Amino acid sequence: MDEVIKIINEIKQGNIKPIYFFMGEEPYYIDKLTEYIEDNVLSEEDKGFNQMVLYGKDVTIEDVVSNAKRYPMMADRQVVIVKEAQELSRNIEKLESYAENPQPTTVLVFAYKYKTLDKRKKVTKVLEKKGVVFESKKMYENQVGEWIKRVLQGKNYTIEPKAAAMLVEFLGTDLSKISNELDKLMIILPKGSTITAHAIEENIGISKDYNVFEFRKAIGERDQLKAYKIADYFSNNPKDNPIVMTTGLVFGFFSQLLQYHGLKDKNPSNIAKVLKVNPYFVKDYDVAARNYPMKKVSAIVAALRDVDVKSKGVGANAIPQSDLLKEMLVKIFN
Repeated sequence: MDEVIKIINEIKQGNIKPIYFFMGEEPYYIDKLTEYIEDNVLSEEDKGFNQMVLYGKDVTIEDVVSNAKRYPMMADRQVVIVKEAQELSRNIEKLESYAENPQPTTVLVFAYKYKTLDKRKKVTKVLEKKGVVFESKKMYENQVGEWIKRVLQGKNYTIEPKAAAMLVEFLGTDLSKISNELDKLMIILPKGSTITAHAIEENIGISKDYNVFEFRKAIGERDQLKAYKIADYFSNNPKDNPIVMTTGLVFGFFSQLLQYHGLKDKNPSNIAKVLKVNPYFVKDYDVAARNYPMKKVSAIVAALRDVDVKSKGVGANAIPQSDLLKEMLVKIFN
């Protein structure tokens, strides 16, 4: 995020490079940086003749270079943007000769999603020397909560840790989806508000009491009544709570608990780092570790593998989701 801010600030200050190559597994920042250049480098009057958007599946590197070598019309510069540029990956090294001597009046932008250039290759080194190469890396689940917090702080909002966890549990690490939901909340809630679990439930449709986060917590605390209530809710709402996802997240929790038991350093910051979880939730693992000794956790992990296989229809003909959830809880609590 700091690197993104740096790139934007340099453009604002007029330090505009001839080539920008945005790449990586996380498309969110690739899109944001591309959109920023598309919206801000040229004035509205200049965009008509001097801004061009190409798509990787429709062009070749030669087409891109040909357009990049054009001179701007009645303007200081032109902008050429190549979206879905990963479609050009087979021949991307052909960009090398242009990158060595780029047109100074052209801003050439590549949105190269879900892939990265080989940093050992000459074309990458030339692009880094003559322009900007930015890699947008996929975030770990434990990093997304902090990212949500920082995004909201920048817009004068705060969020409860549980509310952030609900978003991550429901939407995963897809920053674009999370950003869209945050935008909806910021339209509804006044500036300076704290986004609560209740606000998430009311406006996004994620139940604050009946979600995988609460299910996992109830299991960790050995709160059988609550766990069975949530399982029953999941059984009655299978489309919103698919058994495969539930099993996967519970399996992940016990796999992390296995790691927790093996840690010599039980300092909260180390636990959060090793388990890749938000420090706020370390206490949940402390509680669960007291309720489930290491030997029991190993047995549960093995049992959950069996439930997971059945949930995918292997060796089990259409077992109802309710039965699989009950089987899961029986194997955990017994």
